[in-house]
Amino acid sequence: QVQLVESGGGLVQSGGSLRLSCVASGRTFSNYAVGWFRQAPGKEREFVAGVTSNAVTTYYADSVKGRFTISRDNAKNTVYLQMNSLKPEDTAVYYCAARNTGGIYSPLFYNYWGQGTQVTVSS
Repeated sequence: QVQLVESGGGLVQSGGSLRLSCVASGRTFSNYAVGWFRQAPGKEREFVAGVTSNAVTTYYADSVKGRFTISRDNAKNTVYLQMNSLKPEDTAVYYCAARNTGGIYSPLFYNYWGQGTQVTVSS
């Protein structure tokens, strides 16, 4: 089992920044790729960013490329999502998730999920 706990969400004005953290406990975290997803009210959960287990490769949704940066520190069992130039359409609950097989973009391949952290961007 892997337990994931997100933090760092909040209310920010359009154009502002936030940094989300996802701290893992349980099994060896460095064995798992990690993704950030988000879900807005009435919408499906969507992929935001992902990072491989060794932190070599990162992936981003087109909607956040150039604004968000995912990184991980396996020594601290932590994955970060730096979010800059935030827009009202970024408002959602953000989840981190871990997987060890399967595609990186689909939530169906992720085995473990955090409880989510709310991000609200005001215009």
